[in-house]
Amino acid sequence: MAEGYLIPIETARVELIFSKSRFIGTAGYAPTVADAKAFLANVRAEMPDATHHVHAFRVGYGKSITEGMSDDGEPSGTAGPPVMAVVRGADIGDLIVVVTRYFGGTLLGTGGLVRAYGDTAKAVLAILKTQRKIERHLWGLDLPYSFYQPIRKLIEQHEGDIQEETFAGDVSLLVSLPIHHEAAFADAVVELTSGIVQPVDLST
Repeated sequence: MAEGYLIPIETARVELIFSKSRFIGTAGYAPTVADAKAFLANVRAEMPDATHHVHAFRVGYGKSITEGMSDDGEPSGTAGPPVMAVVRGADIGDLIVVVTRYFGGTLLGTGGLVRAYGDTAKAVLAILKTQRKIERHLWGLDLPYSFYQPIRKLIEQHEGDIQEETFAGDVSLLVSLPIHHEAAFADAVVELTSGIVQPVDLST
């Protein structure tokens, strides 16, 4: 968890055919429940004449997760749960998958529906592009000008980003740091400045 988790960086889509029914899988980024609902609404608006829009989402990652799913009119348990099983197994956070079905005239049966929805979810996640999301905290530092350049180097070494700089009597910095680097960064600053500069975690 300290190293972050994977999130979608774009929307992916695939289309599969099962017994003349079209199954269109759409996957994307949903960092909040409201975003997941908006994503689903957009897919519905794109394909308003579809028979079903089944979905499953997981907002968050690790111990902090909100889940939601719907069979959207398919027989209970044949659509939403298979898609959710794929979503849970993907090890991707902030994820929504919508599987849209255009009925082709042939009934698939319970087992056929489970396979069709599950396989479509797997297919779209197989092409979904992701990147690692690193949790970051904001830190404040007040420092004499003589320490400005050395501390800038420390910030770079610990993968930090300077969000704000104020030059007055001293220099004030607002720095965004990955949480897995922040303890080492704070120790390095204190050591470099012999305790003159004390970084403050502004997220607490």
